[in-house]
Amino acid sequence: MKKGKWAAWLAALLAAAIVLSSCGQQAGGLKKVRIGEVTRSIFYAPEYVAISQGFFKDEGLEVELQTIPGGDKTMTALLTNNIDVALVGSETSIFVHQQGSQDPIINFMQLTQTDGTFLVSRKPIANFDWKTLKGSAFLGQRKGGMPQMAGEFTLKKKGIDPQKDLNLIQNIEFANIPAAFLSGTGDYVQMFEPQATVIEKQGKGYVIASFGVESGHLPYTVFMTKKSTIDKNADTVQKFANAVQKAQNWVQAKSVDDITEAIIPFFQDTDKEIIKGVVKRYKDQGSFATDGIIDEQEWNNLQDVMQSAGELKQRADHKALVNNRFAEKAKQSVK
Repeated sequence: MKKGKWAAWLAALLAAAIVLSSCGQQAGGLKKVRIGEVTRSIFYAPEYVAISQGFFKDEGLEVELQTIPGGDKTMTALLTNNIDVALVGSETSIFVHQQGSQDPIINFMQLTQTDGTFLVSRKPIANFDWKTLKGSAFLGQRKGGMPQMAGEFTLKKKGIDPQKDLNLIQNIEFANIPAAFLSGTGDYVQMFEPQATVIEKQGKGYVIASFGVESGHLPYTVFMTKKSTIDKNADTVQKFANAVQKAQNWVQAKSVDDITEAIIPFFQDTDKEIIKGVVKRYKDQGSFATDGIIDEQEWNNLQDVMQSAGELKQRADHKALVNNRFAEKAKQSVK
């Protein structure tokens, strides 16, 4: 969603939103927590590990997980009390904050700490130099989304002006980007997994660089909730953070095969070898956060990316939208 549409949508939504919270409903003796994830992605492996390995249940929580495509729709569900916790990019909390919400969206547990996209070319390239992109047709992500912002941030770091040095293609829907590339659109494409690995295995494209590695650490995907929810259900939020930390520890300690087995029930339509390849790629480059703490440097890096893309009206103070006390306690107490 473009910046102008974000502003109009949020202004209308915040005016109508009712501050409620349903965390703490009983479900067979367990406290029910409704999670809305912005997409179903191998990138979110620790979340699925926390469910499949019973870490939420160990903390006395019954998790109800639903996928709500699109950051705007996920945030709508959170603000209107249709979910208790959202798993989405931190930039969405900043967009809400910019509209003057009286019940801020608080980031309390980081899940991924890098961008999740890769640069894919039509031909294998040895000793790739980013400057070779100049003059090429580049199939990017949608304008205003974090993948595109991180992509443009990386390109600028490499001395490339996306608007002037590339034939930048941004008019293709997210779900149709892989098909567009396969049909001949673009010399290069910025692509998520597992599509990048699938295309590579088909011999129709080659991963030559990682935008996640190049753009640096930032709170890319974070569990967040309303401040009112934290105020009323701090104990539940802590238990939630503990479960996620257990999963993060587990993912760090276990093999790619173990992680694949733990998350494969969530990806029944995806080939097992593809899942393994994607898990390995994300694990090797450190995309899975080792703990939930969102430090100020990461937060500022996120805002640098947004500012570079022209999507940040005003910088948001780290303390205003980040609450690390649950992540810090989980890191100390969970072994």
